[in-house]
Amino acid sequence: MKIGKVAGTVVSTINHPFFDSKTLLVCHILDGDGRPSGYTIAVDAVGAGAGETVLIVDEGNSARQIFGLTTGPVRAVIVGIVDAVAGDAGLEGSAP
Repeated sequence: MKIGKVAGTVVSTINHPFFDSKTLLVCHILDGDGRPSGYTIAVDAVGAGAGETVLIVDEGNSARQIFGLTTGPVRAVIVGIVDAVAGDAGLEGSAP
């Protein structure tokens, strides 16, 4: 799992039928200091919005299991909205 920050929404006119009722979000992946260290496009399973800090499952098989699929075009899924991060992770205060 990874912690990320939602940057925006992905819109496509042509896509795989799996994505028809799903929201795709661009997420900056945060490093241990809370700085962006890359990005991913994730299926939103929790109703996250722009600017929110989120928990991302970024493993194809685990992501597919969330939707009950054995195969499918999904790799990353937002599974939680982060309220706060505490401890030695260096991400304190990264949540809105």
